[in-house]
Amino acid sequence: MQGNETAVRVIGRGISGQADRAHPSGRSGPGRVGVTAVSLSVLLLLWVIAAHLTADAQILPQPWALADPFAEALRSGELLYHLGKTLTRVAWAFVLAMGLGIALGMAMGRFPKLDRWLDPWLVIFLNLPALVLIVLCYLWIGLNETAAIVAVTLNKIPNVATVIREGARALDPGLDAMAQVYRMPLARRLRHVVLPQLAPFITGAARAGVAVIWKIVLVVEFLGRSDGVGFQIHLYFQLFDVGMVLVYAFSFIAVMLAVEWLVLQPWERRARRWRG
Repeated sequence: MQGNETAVRVIGRGISGQADRAHPSGRSGPGRVGVTAVSLSVLLLLWVIAAHLTADAQILPQPWALADPFAEALRSGELLYHLGKTLTRVAWAFVLAMGLGIALGMAMGRFPKLDRWLDPWLVIFLNLPALVLIVLCYLWIGLNETAAIVAVTLNKIPNVATVIREGARALDPGLDAMAQVYRMPLARRLRHVVLPQLAPFITGAARAGVAVIWKIVLVVEFLGRSDGVGFQIHLYFQLFDVGMVLVYAFSFIAVMLAVEWLVLQPWERRARRWRG
């Protein structure tokens, strides 16, 4: 037991020292919030100018013209209901894609023979359009919730596996050998040796995964669901109601930005904290 504790400390110092030499600290500067606010203000100004130039609210309404439709959708409960449905699908697809993708990527990165066999499959699924997977899942499984989540999950697993495979290939063999010498149990080796080195790859895959998954979920809802933000956008598209399309689109974008800033970025900083 004492040997295992010593191994953990030695390996931890080895990983930290190696990372300090290769990766400088990525702390954000104090003015980052101000820069973000100015950048979004410029984008808003461009919207105002574009809406003024078109001079047609049916093509592009002014930002403040969306306040009343947004308040009405919020007051009726429809906005929160459909946002909740979409977020539930995003969460399910994200958890499944990350779990299966990490397992597949680790296996392919650690076992070259398996990688040679599965790499052609990975290339095929990476280049298979999301629309094709969505249509096939709806045809094979039916127009139901299972088909929607399976389609999104299958589309994202190859991307996660590709990123994690590169991380598994980059694992330090010296630290792995040291863990074997000290006969560290598998669970402790994963926690103290493997996961700290894979953390940047996992967080990168997670951030990219959320960004892609919610877009695909909207397409899935657009094509074959009776609720969710994608369904509402489809409905108002048929009614040529640009204002409500923008209300639902920007409401969901705001939610996903909150997830990015309040969950994913702090998680990434925490995962990188051991790098010093």
